Amino acid sequence: MNKALSLFKALSDRNRLRVIAALMFYPELCACQITELLKVTGATVSRHLGILVSTGLLDSRKDGRWVYYTLKKTDEFKVIMRWIKTEFGESELIHKDMKAVKEITNLDVEDLCRRQRGEACRSK
Repeated sequence: MNKALSLFKALSDRNRLRVIAALMFYPELCACQITELLKVTGATVSRHLGILVSTGLLDSRKDGRWVYYTLKKTDEFKVIMRWIKTEFGESELIHKDMKAVKEITNLDVEDLCRRQRGEACRSK
């Protein structure tokens, strides 16, 4: 019961659902791309991503300075992902998000980081 409760709590937030929806259409997104999509602070995105990882919905991998996120492809989550796609797939917000993610993924992650964090993002 605790696992189901954690899962539903994780999915009860609009921004976390937006992240899940984006990852249903894009196999992998960097934290900075997700930050750009949600238009919130990096700390807020980090908290949301931490919740989604801890519930087992997302996997993460580090590549240099970048952390990339993907949906876990377990059988138990496939049913939930189908439901989300059915319920929210035609949402105007999700359509806007998919258009935004397409533009965001065309940007270099280094440039995106500099846009978000300025000189703090310079390569060392």
